[in-house]
Amino acid sequence: MMRIEELDTPAVVVLLDRLKRNIERVQRLIAGQGIANRPHIKTHKIPAIARMQLDAGAQGLTCQKLSEAEVFIDAGICDDYLLTYNIIGERKTDRLMQLAARVKRLAVVADNDIVLTGLSQAGVRHGSDVPVLVECDTGFGRNGVQSPEAALDLARLAVKLPRIRFEGLMVFPNTAPRTQDFFVRALALFRDAGIALPVVSGGGTPALNRLADFPMMTEHRAGTYVYNDVMMVHSGVASWEDCALQVRATVVSRPSPDRAVLDCGSKVLTSDQYYVEHYGRLAHYPGAHISALSEEHAIVDLTQSAARPKIGEVVDVIPNHCCSVSNMNDEIHGVRDGLVEITWPVAARGKVR
Repeated sequence: MMRIEELDTPAVVVLLDRLKRNIERVQRLIAGQGIANRPHIKTHKIPAIARMQLDAGAQGLTCQKLSEAEVFIDAGICDDYLLTYNIIGERKTDRLMQLAARVKRLAVVADNDIVLTGLSQAGVRHGSDVPVLVECDTGFGRNGVQSPEAALDLARLAVKLPRIRFEGLMVFPNTAPRTQDFFVRALALFRDAGIALPVVSGGGTPALNRLADFPMMTEHRAGTYVYNDVMMVHSGVASWEDCALQVRATVVSRPSPDRAVLDCGSKVLTSDQYYVEHYGRLAHYPGAHISALSEEHAIVDLTQSAARPKIGEVVDVIPNHCCSVSNMNDEIHGVRDGLVEITWPVAARGKVR
């Protein structure tokens, strides 16, 4: 078995004990609220890790794109999926129906009548019902109907269309500012209209500490929790000791006492910042952070770090956004007690169609 020191850099590693602990902790947290856990595989994109989540008690999986779902269905991981993306056009809806024929349930979302009508037409062509959730925007400003009334209008259309099986509502993230008010109003409207909502699907790892605030949710879709990253620590749902994914990188230069350069740039670490500063944190050098990235270089600011790495030293970087790191690297090395126990290919890497 290879020792971690033998890995060439840059190398993406996952600390297996932390991975297991993260999966089990979040499963307990979600189940403790009496709701189902439907983890999002876009973080890891690795069937073996999805199997760990299912073995821990997850009821099914969430995918973002058809090509991701294809990888996991090909791997035979489970037979219950939710695809949280508008599927538009015959080419894609035919792929959807072909995939759906291979599993017990492949549900999708819609936030407009064009998508919904296309799904209905695909269901008619293939002679099979399409389970659909209406996506709601509660302040995140991405996809989703803009009001509970609009959700009800789209649901009414769904109920009328052939081969559409309306199943409920979906939102991402729970932490968007209008989520609670939106869903309290929506549930009342749907109750008065006599339309059942068997599924009310919430999402996001940062919302895990607030699950009790959303008792209307029947399932939760979190992804980043398996690895965690700078953003999750900043959000208060993880500690540095919960960050399972790290990038091992070599110090290739020390141009000045307060600056180091690593051999992992934006092609490995991602330049995503969202709501955090800088571009990553050195795990074993408190106060050291990555202040800038180019394609193949990470610039480390050592101004606030008492200890400073030397040229040739290998350091561990906790990235800002672990999901993007997964999608930019061919393989992930599972490490325990300094030994590389397993190397997983990132099977759904680049699956964006």
